[in-house]
Amino acid sequence: MSSNSNRRVGAVRPSHLMFTAGIGSLVDLPNFSVLVKGLDSWSYSGITEYDIDEPRLRAAVNRSLQRYGRGQIEQLRAAPWLEGGDMDPKGWAAQGVGVPVTPFPQWLRCTACNVLAAVDSGEFAFINSNPRTPHEAKFVHDCKKGKPLAVAARFTLVCTVGHLDEFPYTSYVHHGQTCVKTPRPKLRMKDHGGNQAANVTIECVACGTKRNIREAMGERGRRNLPFCRGRHPHLSTFEKNGCTEGAVLMVAGASNQWFPLTLSALALPKGQGGDIDKLLDDHWPELQGIESRENYALLAGIPSFNYLKEFDADTLVAAIAARKARANGPAPSAPDVQADLFGPEWDALSGPIPQPSDDFALRQVPVPAPLGELFSDVRQVERLREARALIGFTRLDAPDPESPEIATRVDLARSAQSWVPASEVRGEGIFLRVRDDLMAEWVTRLEKSPQMEAHREAFGRFRTNRKSDRKTSDFDPLHGWPGARYVALHTLSHLLIRTIALECGYNSASLAERIYAGDDGNPRTGILIYTAVPDSEGTLGGLVSLAEEREFDRIVRRALADASHCSADPLCSERLPHDPADFLHGAACHVCLFVSETTCERGNRFLDRRFIVPLPGDKDQVLTPVGLLP
Repeated sequence: MSSNSNRRVGAVRPSHLMFTAGIGSLVDLPNFSVLVKGLDSWSYSGITEYDIDEPRLRAAVNRSLQRYGRGQIEQLRAAPWLEGGDMDPKGWAAQGVGVPVTPFPQWLRCTACNVLAAVDSGEFAFINSNPRTPHEAKFVHDCKKGKPLAVAARFTLVCTVGHLDEFPYTSYVHHGQTCVKTPRPKLRMKDHGGNQAANVTIECVACGTKRNIREAMGERGRRNLPFCRGRHPHLSTFEKNGCTEGAVLMVAGASNQWFPLTLSALALPKGQGGDIDKLLDDHWPELQGIESRENYALLAGIPSFNYLKEFDADTLVAAIAARKARANGPAPSAPDVQADLFGPEWDALSGPIPQPSDDFALRQVPVPAPLGELFSDVRQVERLREARALIGFTRLDAPDPESPEIATRVDLARSAQSWVPASEVRGEGIFLRVRDDLMAEWVTRLEKSPQMEAHREAFGRFRTNRKSDRKTSDFDPLHGWPGARYVALHTLSHLLIRTIALECGYNSASLAERIYAGDDGNPRTGILIYTAVPDSEGTLGGLVSLAEEREFDRIVRRALADASHCSADPLCSERLPHDPADFLHGAACHVCLFVSETTCERGNRFLDRRFIVPLPGDKDQVLTPVGLLP
């Protein structure tokens, strides 16, 4: 709904606010665009059910926010929503509840007479007469040609620190000066079309001065732009002393105007880390002194601490020690926090089968005899729940797991909040565990191979080439290198996802992956392929059924056969990132291995078919046992 009229102007899914267009981003509506406002403007008045209970994720959010000096949160909240908004569009559920937005950019252009003015100039009127059709909301201009549609002037200013501002049309057309005729002149914007960048002229009606927007584009154009004013329109704030970064011209709706910074966690059964996290959150002052089994036994014997008897002493002592170490050590980055969440998930998926619950249910299935050479375990994840939290966003530079220092996080609120927005999805999946001995032998054999060295060196160049000029601390170009184990598991996961998408009834964008590769100190060999969509499609059973013995054998063999050739060969099969190239994949492309960006956890990086199936000239590199090769 719009911020000034409290009217509903559209609808999005909760997951849309996490990954596509959340707080601080622009949402394109049919007739204009809006900006999602910060948490200070959100209201849960009249809503009673909004809390998402996932203690592991809440603890991870607090660890991540510690890095930015923010206060601790107490809740993960779903977006404000009440049932009945579609049934009664004039009622409170539709008109009074929702995510607050405001029109942005706030400069509009008449599609008939080309008048360019701010939304509060009095030139335009907002029309949204039918509450059942919020998509028809629009601004119109009362001119000589009737009441034609007014659309957003599509240019904005951004900077690498994450500020967003209106383009200064009046100042720009007058070369930084004021109009000699009037202090608030009327402007016109004329789009001349063409196929070479923007060709838009801004004209002052009062004095006749004209200037093309192309003079503000590119490196040269930046000299014609003012310094960034340090504006955060989602928070309605300006930096007191402005911003030292140079402003960059950006078209509203560009793909790099907003990148979410998120964390996600699977809901785990009791005893797999979730309850202990909640216990420590709720009782940390009285439990932080437990340093041994003796301390535990002493407290557990007190009637008011009877709840401790539900937890294993060694597990609780270890969890308290780990929390203290994290609190005293350097604040971790979001990618490090996300990696820590994978540990308990691996334990739950690969350990003893727990009692099924509404959020988590595992079932062991036999590994087909021929595939026993590759997999030691195959399990159906009949039910799972994934919670996701938004902890900030960046502009221009994405929050890269390999280079977290290059992007500056923007806060979601002006003041400290006790909650962050979150969403949850339910689904199903398949968990696979590659044989530990097979993987260990392969890693030993391939770790120092020329092919793996090429990937490792390319990763170093990738990090070096993207090193931020603002980074002043020590820089290790190989920090974050995931290792050979990850490359193999990630490639195998993509091969299976592409094949599964053809068989299970889900499109590939509805699938997601979690790679449990660990590190040298705690190696893991697991892949979780699961549905990650917020509707009923995530629980249809089509994915779980493919883990049955007969079906799974066919799926794996088909995936390996498809991997042995690509219609882009020999270019694809011969690809390796040799100096000076810094791309992070080898024999992989859109034809054979790449999947949707929403499916891959690493943006289609760290992939190479030559490590799974033999390619010409690389027959000694494969992980797959000879008996399974096509």
